[in-house]
Amino acid sequence: MSPVELTGEMLIGASDVFGSSGTFTGRDPRTGEDLKPVYGLGDRTEVEQAAGLAWDAFRSYRQTDGETRAAFLDRIAANLEAVTGELVTRVVTETGIAEPRVRGELARTVSQLRLFGRVLREGSWIGARIEPPLPDRKPLPRPDLRQRKIPLGPVAVFGASNFPLAFSVAGGDTASALAAGCPVIVKAHSSHPGTSEIVGRAIRAAVAESGLPEGVFSLLYGRGSKLGTALVADPRVRAVGFTGSRGGGLALAATAAARPVPIPVYAEMSSVNPVFLLPGALSDAPEDLGAAFVTSLTTGTGQLCTNPGLVFAVDSPALEIFLESAAASVSATPAAPMLSQSICSAFSEGVQRYAAHPAVQPVAAGGPGESIDAAGVTHLFTTTGSAFLADKSLHEEVFGAASLVVRIEDASALPLIVEALEGQLTATIHAGAADLHLAGQLLPELELKVGRIIFNGWPTGVDVGQAMVHGGPYPSTYDGRSTSVGTLAIERFLRPVAYQDLPEPLCPAGLDDANELGIFRQLDGTYGRA
Repeated sequence: MSPVELTGEMLIGASDVFGSSGTFTGRDPRTGEDLKPVYGLGDRTEVEQAAGLAWDAFRSYRQTDGETRAAFLDRIAANLEAVTGELVTRVVTETGIAEPRVRGELARTVSQLRLFGRVLREGSWIGARIEPPLPDRKPLPRPDLRQRKIPLGPVAVFGASNFPLAFSVAGGDTASALAAGCPVIVKAHSSHPGTSEIVGRAIRAAVAESGLPEGVFSLLYGRGSKLGTALVADPRVRAVGFTGSRGGGLALAATAAARPVPIPVYAEMSSVNPVFLLPGALSDAPEDLGAAFVTSLTTGTGQLCTNPGLVFAVDSPALEIFLESAAASVSATPAAPMLSQSICSAFSEGVQRYAAHPAVQPVAAGGPGESIDAAGVTHLFTTTGSAFLADKSLHEEVFGAASLVVRIEDASALPLIVEALEGQLTATIHAGAADLHLAGQLLPELELKVGRIIFNGWPTGVDVGQAMVHGGPYPSTYDGRSTSVGTLAIERFLRPVAYQDLPEPLCPAGLDDANELGIFRQLDGTYGRA
């Protein structure tokens, strides 16, 4: 691709549209400087235009084969790589995220696009199941039954603030929806509009290069909830992908549920990602655990959905050593820019809520760092197990580098702690050889509360692969039966259809007797490529 000239326009199919409902600019969170260009905000008019194009495109895009879609995703990946320099520069400027992490996130974004391409070529996503007829079965014959999965329709994707690439315009929601055969309309996040435009133009170029209808992709800008609500309410939109606050996710879910025909909302909302330091593990290496915990806590200035916001451990001398080590690491951590002034303000309010709580004690705070407009200072606090169980406000997420260490009076209280927790994306257990019995007792209870359980590691860092689950029971996600990371994410935007006694010439690809696609499928209860 040639260098991208930022224009401040929305990308509605093949058209560039400057919104007429107000303007805004990006902002450098390190300096507070407004960034050019000025962006025009859209409203219901642009939603109508994008949704109409998406619905028209769906009629043919849903019929494309896996190879066509895979090649399309590969082109998006290649186009993003072609603008690496200007994209990385813009992300750093708009978010304050350090360049090494931005480059890592770009590599992840590109890799997951290509991963879904491999899924499409492999073919098991079709979910083919065939039960041949049994005309002589008693008491009733069995008809010929064939099942596959088809795309839902256009998907509204809401870009995330904390992952401007991997969970935004070309992130996991977009990649999995496009892989499923669903056109995508993205509402860009206002904290990184230039990043969104660069990525959006890379996707739109891939649409044209692939010979696909223009409505396969659109990018909109909108203030507050007005445009987002209109997008979710549009009858041509058939599913929603969202990463953000609990309030934002619930508002979209309420709009989706109030439609004449409700639609699924896959919203990742809030999680405190509890860490359990079992006695043996804590006694074995309290200093190392304290330092490693703070490394996880401060990754991305704590602005990760898997940030370890709660730590539970039995009160002991080893816990004191852990806290001393963690406090030293926190004190040595300088302030770093947060993604936006609003996120920084919300973080400060959460820290003040801890500081004002009569049952919470401060342990350490990070240094002031350089002069930063939206500075995030790391904080560590402690409380008791009884106080935690008595006050639900101590269970709430503080989005940023702040964590609460809960001193448990006795290990027998841990099951009560787990029972009291809300649904989470992750839970972490640090266990030594002597802790395995206790860990085994906690494991079945944690399975009911979280989507991913980590042993002797830390929750920050989500591998993109076949077996990953990035989701969990409410309120970590609105619908805990799915994942937003990994290849299983494609299932969110598909639904099964069965065909009874369908004539062979009409059989969709993958359901034909010869299995010309050569895909893995179920035939009369047995899996294989027959």
